[in-house]
Amino acid sequence: MSSATPTTGVAVAARDLRMEYGVGQHRVVALDGVDLDVAAARFTAVMGPSGSGKSTLLHCLAGLDRPSGGTVEIGGVDLARLDDRRLTRLRRDRIGFVFQKFNLLPTLTAQENVVLPLAIAGRRPDPAWLRQVVAAVGLTDRLGHRPAELSGGQQQRVAVARALVTRPWVVFADEPTGNLDSRSGAEVLRLLREAVDTLGQTVVMVTHDPAAAAYADRVVFLADGRLVDELHAPTTARVRDALSRLEPAATPAGR
Repeated sequence: MSSATPTTGVAVAARDLRMEYGVGQHRVVALDGVDLDVAAARFTAVMGPSGSGKSTLLHCLAGLDRPSGGTVEIGGVDLARLDDRRLTRLRRDRIGFVFQKFNLLPTLTAQENVVLPLAIAGRRPDPAWLRQVVAAVGLTDRLGHRPAELSGGQQQRVAVARALVTRPWVVFADEPTGNLDSRSGAEVLRLLREAVDTLGQTVVMVTHDPAAAAYADRVVFLADGRLVDELHAPTTARVRDALSRLEPAATPAGR
């Protein structure tokens, strides 16, 4: 398994991806044959009406859930071929996560939270890379603070730094600004954009916010578990228009 972060080509590839829950009349199809290539060193946003399957797609792409059918490859590695131990190791070492809830450990300082994935793996951080990541997210003077001593925006910056510190192949962000005010949310989005532009990172973000999606290079749209549209070089207005066209296709089920 290569340790290099992919900077060209396809970072994540999904083919005929399916996810079903329940049986019979209770069967729910959350993903219905999704084919998707995520370009390396680019920022991709995933959007769609409520119940469209966007969070399910993110969880399957990130190896958090095993799909009912189809394949996912990250950095050329077929997730279906990994046993639980190797899948856990890949998620720990090669995937970064940023969630709506910051998921920081309250007893650890900001720096200890940032380097936690490396500590769990028994690895020491690269000092130069750690300094670069910490500086990029503006935490240099907050490293000794615990989460309770930080604002929500600062806590999410810690989470972004934690996602970047392992030099992951891909960072997956699930509604990363959902718990933040507009100013703090914009700061986090700029950080993710900068991670792509200056660090060569690949970012995949689920969001419901057209203004957030406008930070991406590409937006893909889901409806009823299927990819139905995409935008390149999106603007807030174009994203909003695309979403408005999808709303009639939405289903009320909360997938």
